[in-house]
Amino acid sequence: GNSVIVGMAAGNNVALRAKKLPQQERDNRNSIGISAIATQVVRKVAKRGFDFSVMVCGESGLGKSTLIHTLFGGGDDAEANKSKRQIPPAAERIEKTLTITPHTINIAERSTHVRLTVVDTPGFADAVNNESCWTPIADYIDGCNMRFLKEESGLDRKSMVDDRVHCMLYFLNPTAHGLRPLDIGLMLAVHQRVNIIPVIAKADTLTKNELKALKERIRHDLKLHSIQVFQPGVEEDQELTPEDLLLLDTMPFAVIGSASVVEVGGRSVRGRQYPWGVVE
Repeated sequence: GNSVIVGMAAGNNVALRAKKLPQQERDNRNSIGISAIATQVVRKVAKRGFDFSVMVCGESGLGKSTLIHTLFGGGDDAEANKSKRQIPPAAERIEKTLTITPHTINIAERSTHVRLTVVDTPGFADAVNNESCWTPIADYIDGCNMRFLKEESGLDRKSMVDDRVHCMLYFLNPTAHGLRPLDIGLMLAVHQRVNIIPVIAKADTLTKNELKALKERIRHDLKLHSIQVFQPGVEEDQELTPEDLLLLDTMPFAVIGSASVVEVGGRSVRGRQYPWGVVE
């Protein structure tokens, strides 16, 4: 009797599977391919690669080039350029002009290719009179946006290159007590055009308490002048995780750049060697 019951149960399971298969086949036949769009887009974008442009801005001597070399490699060229750097005399600095220079390189990591463009702004805030010195930067960003809009509106978009400035790393002087009028003027001019990421340069010159107090003053000044800076993206229906809250609390970021490689614990890292230790 038990074997008969087991046989009937097995037969019922086979019948249920036989009933489900036609339903799955009907679903596949009724599908028009919408569920595969996401996979196709990801495959297409990964094959073509990504375009990413970052603009570095700040007064001279804050380590902009050093940080870029720290993030994306290099070092020997940075040291050579640093040794050849010359400080212009006061007569030349009276009418110092800003030049905007983009540098493009291709970076490959595993199967992902990125066309990285670093837009340098030498000469910013180097003149004696820096009134409206941020106008060329705002005009450059507007020009990139207009060119992309024109190409996006055209018929042939296969060879289109996205040269828009996706984010701006703005270097703040660690010796300043908050935001200076120059910093406020530039941020107000471009904060609706580009994602601004303010960073405190040469943070190893500050103690932990000094760095904490400086961050609080900078956040207060940003809120006081209604300056919109980059915020880590969080979905609307997603709650903030402890990691997200920690990331928001650390802004503006404090950065330390280095073009040299030092030995720490048997491994080679980029860092700065001091008599009392190494800053990685």
